[in-house]
Amino acid sequence: MPVAKPAFLFDLDGTLVDSVYDHVLAWHDALLSENIELPVWRIHRRIGMSGGLFANMLLREVGQEISKERIDHLRRVHAESYAKRSAKVRPLPGAKELLAYLTKNKIPWAIATSGRMETAGPVLKTLGVDLKKIPVVTRDQVRFAKPDPDLFIEAADRLGIDITAASVVGDAIWDMLAARRARALGIGLLSGGYGEEELVRSGAYRVFAEPADMLRHIDEIGGRQV
Repeated sequence: MPVAKPAFLFDLDGTLVDSVYDHVLAWHDALLSENIELPVWRIHRRIGMSGGLFANMLLREVGQEISKERIDHLRRVHAESYAKRSAKVRPLPGAKELLAYLTKNKIPWAIATSGRMETAGPVLKTLGVDLKKIPVVTRDQVRFAKPDPDLFIEAADRLGIDITAASVVGDAIWDMLAARRARALGIGLLSGGYGEEELVRSGAYRVFAEPADMLRHIDEIGGRQV
C-alpha cells in the first residue's frame, strides 16, 4: 500500500497566535453588555468552539433566555471588543518557524479556525500567512464549527489529502474532539491554557508546550525532512 503523506491542520487562536485571553476578555465585555456577569475562568473553558454554540452554552449556564437576536448581539460586541485588542496579538514562540519549516520541506499544512474572517484576518497577517497560497478555513465557510469536524474536513479537502493521514494541531479540547470525529490524529499544545491531561483525555496522542516545542520534536510526529 502507498504511504500517505503527512499533513498538519492548525487551529489558530492559542495554537499559532497568543490570542486566547484576548478572546476571553472580549467575550466578557460582550456578556456585560447584556448585563450577564460570569467569571472569566468559565468563559475560558468555552474558548475554541464556534461563537454561536459558545453563546448558547453560556446563556444556558446562567439560566437566561436564548434568542437569535441576543446571540447575534453578543457576537457583534465580541468582534468589536476583540478588534480593539487584535493589533497587539503576536505569534506564539516558534509559530512562524514551524510553518516555514513545513513549507520548506513541502509538508502540506492549512489553518482551520472557529473564528470568522473579521476576527481572524488581522492575526493571520501578523503571522505572515499568504491567503493565496495557504488554505484558511473560517467559521463563515462551514455549516458547523468545533467540536464538529467540518472545519478540519474542509481544510483537508482544500489540501487534497486524506484527513485520516493528517494531524490536527490545537490548544483546546474542542480541537481534539473535532479531530477524533474526523478520524485524524490530534496534537495538543498547552499554549491556550488547557492542561496536558485534559488534552490527552480528549484525544491528543502527543502534547507540546507551544509551536517551538513542536518544531523541536517534528521528526517524531511525521515531519521528518524529505
